[in-house]
Amino acid sequence: MSPQDSAEPELAGLTISDPLDQRVHNPVDVPSPDNEWSLPEGFAWVFLGQGNRSLVRPVIISDGFSLGRSELDKLYQFLESDYQLISDLRRRGKDVVLLGYNERTAAIQTNAQAAIAAILRAGAERLGDDRLIVGGFSMGGLVTRYALAKLEHQRIDHQTGTYFSFDTPHRGATIPVGVQAFSYFIPFPDNDFARQMNSPAARQMLWQHYDKDTGKIGVAEERRVLLDELARLGGWPRIPRLLGVASGRGDGVGLPEVRPGETALRVERIYPGTTFYTQAQGDDVTAAYLNRRFPKAEKTVTTNGFPELDGAPGGTLNTYRILADALEKGGGTVDLRHPDICFVPTISAVSVRDIGRQQDLYAKVDELPPDESDLDDFICSSTTTTHTAVTEELGTWLVDRLGY
Repeated sequence: MSPQDSAEPELAGLTISDPLDQRVHNPVDVPSPDNEWSLPEGFAWVFLGQGNRSLVRPVIISDGFSLGRSELDKLYQFLESDYQLISDLRRRGKDVVLLGYNERTAAIQTNAQAAIAAILRAGAERLGDDRLIVGGFSMGGLVTRYALAKLEHQRIDHQTGTYFSFDTPHRGATIPVGVQAFSYFIPFPDNDFARQMNSPAARQMLWQHYDKDTGKIGVAEERRVLLDELARLGGWPRIPRLLGVASGRGDGVGLPEVRPGETALRVERIYPGTTFYTQAQGDDVTAAYLNRRFPKAEKTVTTNGFPELDGAPGGTLNTYRILADALEKGGGTVDLRHPDICFVPTISAVSVRDIGRQQDLYAKVDELPPDESDLDDFICSSTTTTHTAVTEELGTWLVDRLGY
């Protein structure tokens, strides 16, 4: 028997990421774009607004994080699936520019080159003097924030009147460190899951990152560099009005069914006994026990000083559902108890507090003074929703503020 034959299944195709192309509930026909732009590090599709024969009132919407090249047809369907965001904007005479990237896991500074090029091209081709609207979903909000701030720092007129972000991890996102560690525990070092978790963009966005080489948990160097660069650029663009949407609630209520220190997912047959736990406070807290048969190995992943992340107020991701489905497909039996957990905390999406402290993570954002946010105006969902889901409540709020 060869080493590959005796190894645990590779879990081919497993990735855990922004679900912008995974939650299309109501598929729609995607029309041909009126124009296509080739950009440094990316590309864009242009859909003209109702009655427009050329670019007049551009709205640039950036794609988010996932593995590989952007699939703008899927992004279009996602944005039309629950609430018809693109159609609503176009009915109001807005031209929608969907911005994609050659590699969505590339560094935010790299993909900002595509955003900068799209902003400058939209400004140059636009007829009239309506100022641009620029923003994005999840990571896309960070890419466009960086791009606009950099243009201002360089004294380049970006001609943008409004910036928006939709459940963007301005203060960081969270993937359980046990899940991150498991991606490297799969005995195929170049598997998609590990490539994704160790990618530049993931290392930049995650509040805490599991280092595959040292086994240490902390702020990745790539994140430190990005935050330092943003600080040198002024942190945020200062010319546009800054809008933000949070998929999580603003009243301090998260997922009460996700209690800290409980089993979230247990696996048998393949990776026997491997168990992931919901994050609890304290020191030397077991986040996961990992076990595999071939080649034989086991590991316990522990944390120190973490808040109760998994049940916190925020946009959710079906992290453990994705992992459980892949393990079942690979021949395992699973005990899945908490399929959905917090991914982008509310305090991060509206940029009011950092994630590290329990009292901040569960802060009642709705009761905080508005000037605690880096944004000029924002909305938190009235109910906990899936990360970046465009509900009628959130879509209407955003379009009303973009459609002036």
